[in-house]
Amino acid sequence: MLPLESGLFDTIGGLPLHPLVVHAVVMLAPIAAVALIIIVFVPRWRKQYGWLTMITMAAGVGAAVVAKESGEALAARVGLPEQHQQLASILVPVTVVAFVVSALWFWLQRKADAAQTRSIAARVVGVVAVLLAVAVIVLTVLVGHSGATAAWAGTIAASDTPSAAPATSTPVSSPPVSSPPASPTPTASATSFTMAQVKQHASASSCWTAIDGTVYDVTSWINQHPGGPARILSLCGTDGTSAFHAQHGTQARPNSVLAGFSIGKLG
Repeated sequence: MLPLESGLFDTIGGLPLHPLVVHAVVMLAPIAAVALIIIVFVPRWRKQYGWLTMITMAAGVGAAVVAKESGEALAARVGLPEQHQQLASILVPVTVVAFVVSALWFWLQRKADAAQTRSIAARVVGVVAVLLAVAVIVLTVLVGHSGATAAWAGTIAASDTPSAAPATSTPVSSPPVSSPPASPTPTASATSFTMAQVKQHASASSCWTAIDGTVYDVTSWINQHPGGPARILSLCGTDGTSAFHAQHGTQARPNSVLAGFSIGKLG
């Protein structure tokens, strides 16, 4: 498989750019939105913090654009978290529109303040700007939550799984009891399944797939997959070798995660 080309928004210092820049969006966008709402309704703060709010909003827009582009670059490497991507594709244009409307309001309001008059246009545009600011806050929270879920849900779920209770140690003074050697318990690598058996597990309640001659039970991974449940459900009861390699190739992390679901070989 050919290596991915590193683009402008792909990596920085050998690390993915997206996790680094996304924190700027999470901070700048909501802070600027809250600040805008305040200066719209509190005139005495408008003169002091108006320009700072506009600059922060502009920085938030820039960060959102970079986060979207770097997210697409990261998705090309590790797979696409669908819900996160869909929400992010909405957030970016909303932040742009919110900034444009807010800048228009700021200009109209400054003109009205300088003339010491009340501007109906400024009031109307101000209300629209406030509504857009609220939308930015809500979308930022949803995008951040969906991204965190895609990145960490599987890890948290695995860490919450209770481990087996430790075996009680045998007292040193107890004499060993002779017994016939126990038959070895079959391991996943020693278990063999036919493709007909794999096909019987083709639902969300029991999802098996065969990849490169190994059978995997990926039922528990359906709702944890960063790319969304649909991608795993499409593999249930099938030989998913082509689909898996088309998406992940030889990437280390997906192959490592997949190995944890192995239940046997395809016979």
